[in-house]
Amino acid sequence: MDILSETIAAIRTGNPASGLFIRHAPWGRRYPKVPGAGFHVVLQGSCWVLPPDGEPIAMGAGDVLFMPRGENHDLVDALGTPIGEVAAPGEPREIAGPGARTVLVCGAYELGRQRSHPLLEDLPEFIHLPARPGRHPALRSAVDLLASEIAEPRPGTDAVIPALLDTLLLFLLRAWFDERADSTGWAGVFQDPAVADALRAIHAAPEKAWTVPELGAVAGVSRATLARRFLATVGEPPLSYLTRWRMLTAARLLRETDTPLAGVARKVGYQSEFAFAKAFKREYGLAPGQYRRAEDQLSVIAV
Repeated sequence: MDILSETIAAIRTGNPASGLFIRHAPWGRRYPKVPGAGFHVVLQGSCWVLPPDGEPIAMGAGDVLFMPRGENHDLVDALGTPIGEVAAPGEPREIAGPGARTVLVCGAYELGRQRSHPLLEDLPEFIHLPARPGRHPALRSAVDLLASEIAEPRPGTDAVIPALLDTLLLFLLRAWFDERADSTGWAGVFQDPAVADALRAIHAAPEKAWTVPELGAVAGVSRATLARRFLATVGEPPLSYLTRWRMLTAARLLRETDTPLAGVARKVGYQSEFAFAKAFKREYGLAPGQYRRAEDQLSVIAV
């Protein structure tokens, strides 16, 4: 089972959004914090990203910026340019001006509320992937395809764009983890076969009453070795992660299926619907039925 794909599927909600924006200098654009993740790709020209904290980030043609927790920020054509617009649904694609032209693809992904995943929690607020010859060709191809579909819609575009956005998200994360392959944290998960095997076992069978020795046997290492390496990479002990994954899986089932609550409880390892509801409310602050109804009313994210 693919750890990265399963993880993203568990925390994704709603449909991704994207747009092509053309601005002529001088321009400044504000992006409020969003309940999800966002990205910017510079197709032509250049701009600056102004995070709420930290140094400005220079972006050139081909550069990609990923915000895993949707942090607020500004985009400007040049340092010192005032902010003249705020991202909102239904904006014009192009705004004329006397100066240099910048073309951007911007997008956002809705993520599950209340409960995140350590894969995203481990990432910095802003991930800058500069364009470099020969680096991350799959990511560059996905960007080119997405830009083409947005710029020139054709029959099938409404189906193609969401699929490309899903692909782009995975390629963004792949590129980041590839660049951090020697690091600890979630980047190290994909380099540690024992931890990866334990995670695959949990993801494949969250209903099972796993013990650390059983997971160690699956991974081919001792209980103590797995516990140490799991904590160093995933960021929490194996059984804590099991509980987290059970709740994420339950939330996904509540969002995406009509499975009765008793069925959801069994799929995530609870024989008692009452015990499941109590555990779920402890994690999400809502009873499972309330959560299901609340997730029917998703907000529109401006890009």
